[in-house]
Amino acid sequence: MTAVQELGLAGPPGLTEIRTPDQMEGPMMTRTRLRRSVSFLIAMLAIVSFNQLSAQLKHAPTVTNIVLVHGAWADGSSWSRVIPLLEARHFHVIAVQLPLTSLVDDVATTKRAIARITTEEPGPVLLVGHSYGGVVIGEAGNDPNVVGLVYVAAFAPDQGESALSLLQGAETPSPLGNHLVVDASGFFTIDQTGVEEDFAQCLPEGERRILAVTQGPTSGAALTGVATSPAWRTKPSWFIVANRDRSIPPDLEQAMAARISAHSIALKTCHVAMLDLPFKVADVIADAAGEK
Repeated sequence: MTAVQELGLAGPPGLTEIRTPDQMEGPMMTRTRLRRSVSFLIAMLAIVSFNQLSAQLKHAPTVTNIVLVHGAWADGSSWSRVIPLLEARHFHVIAVQLPLTSLVDDVATTKRAIARITTEEPGPVLLVGHSYGGVVIGEAGNDPNVVGLVYVAAFAPDQGESALSLLQGAETPSPLGNHLVVDASGFFTIDQTGVEEDFAQCLPEGERRILAVTQGPTSGAALTGVATSPAWRTKPSWFIVANRDRSIPPDLEQAMAARISAHSIALKTCHVAMLDLPFKVADVIADAAGEK
């Protein structure tokens, strides 16, 4: 019943209803509620976007520059399976090509790579060394741009130690030592059997043969070069222990990892862990770089 009818009055022709003040506010209230709903939706979208941005920042690595250092009887292609994995995670990567003529020469080459990468992409650097490359990063790691070291089945000598002296002092002998051949210039190579059985036995036969014919002859001056001021004493370190290594005994790797107080992980792989298990090696490097 309308207000006119309640009073017993007849309204003018065509007038059947007079709205009360509350009824007249209906359309206005609907518009107000709509505006509030839109404002709430915008606020929620802003919160979601902020949370997504925060998550992205949380997962962003602290270090984006990575220098990879190969070992003896190898070259930069040792990292060929790890490099694309790191680049896909937005790391800036350089793989060093060591001359393998002496520890001094190899450290100088690595320092040039550090200078190059920090010129191209200013910022801190993570050094990663495989095998003899561990000796190199220990010395080159004193560069102020280097903030961490990753050892991949590598040597981590203390002051006065060399790769050779660490092997000679190990409780377990290295089977690879029986397969080294030295030329008249004092450069060592590994014979085919040594590569297939003790250096890269975890890889398919075809890949083992390629490693044998492309290996970089390594000078005795490199293998006997002694550490002078290892950077692991002042900078954080990570260590991948290869449980099936027949080049560096696994127990020696474990002992070195413990001595340098490294964050360590053991993988069921041979000496060339980065070729056999590149995804796991890349994960360790990314963790060391601060990616969560």
